[in-house]
Amino acid sequence: MPEPKTPPREPVSSRHTEGAPRAPRRTASDFHPDVLRLFDSYVHGLIDRRGFLERAAKFATGTTALALLDALSPRFAEAAQVQGNDPRISTEFVELDSPAGYGKVRGYLVKPAKPSGKLPAVLVVHENRGLNPHIEDVARRLALANFVAFAPDALFPLGGYPGDEDKARELFAKLDQAKTREDFIAAAHYLEHHPATNGKLGVVGFCYGGGVAHFLATKLPTLKAAVPFYGMAPSPADAKLVKAPLLVHLAENDDRINAAWPDYEAALKAAHVHFDVYRYPGTQHGFNNDTTPRYDDAAAKLAWSRTLAFFEKTLRGHGPAGAHAGAP
Repeated sequence: MPEPKTPPREPVSSRHTEGAPRAPRRTASDFHPDVLRLFDSYVHGLIDRRGFLERAAKFATGTTALALLDALSPRFAEAAQVQGNDPRISTEFVELDSPAGYGKVRGYLVKPAKPSGKLPAVLVVHENRGLNPHIEDVARRLALANFVAFAPDALFPLGGYPGDEDKARELFAKLDQAKTREDFIAAAHYLEHHPATNGKLGVVGFCYGGGVAHFLATKLPTLKAAVPFYGMAPSPADAKLVKAPLLVHLAENDDRINAAWPDYEAALKAAHVHFDVYRYPGTQHGFNNDTTPRYDDAAAKLAWSRTLAFFEKTLRGHGPAGAHAGAP
């Protein structure tokens, strides 16, 4: 007897409650640049919560450091574009074996409800908080674009995404990254050979997931496309291993990620890898994540349209991907 589908999870961690007035949506320009840099350090574990609050206090004119942190934190329900019960898609949580990793991988599989034949596949890799509602939403967006999307949860071996971003970051630091990378490789193989797909696999990842997208491009010779959003580049020595075309999205104000890019870009060119790289003026790290004020609407929409067009080219066989490119 087949296992029942897991019902779509309700969005969590939104600070908006039904019936309460919504505060106007804030943007990166509403915050001092140093506050944004502190928040980036906090999100990536370079400083802890107390460190953020202590250092942000001097910028909390007319408010508090705690209020600044709250304002910068995700609001998942307000940003969701495709609901989990949308009748146009089919969703389920699946588990698969990962013998070289943690043993088991669990992820969110999303397909068009009425597919016309076998479809291209896209692996969706989350940020450093596990499979939160935002990444589930990204997977659903890809399904509406007529792809089969699978979003694994790296935190599954530790109980899965806990429904709280701070707790998720704490758990993430406890992962054995060597095993986690093997879990993503197992997830990629699962999706590539899924009976609903045409065998053509792409990957898109954000922040930590962007780094994983880069990593998978060095490990999977059958990968057809990789789209890292502001992800840490691999060692330049690994560029020669990349067989898939790359579409790289970078934020302008992202010193931590951008510092490593020039050397890797030079190595990609030397290895004759096909890639496009776009730097989005005025943007912050995380500009595609529409649950936080770092979101940049114009840049995110442009980057996403480029991403879908790139997958159409590389995964549906509509022509070759582009070659080297610079800023838009």
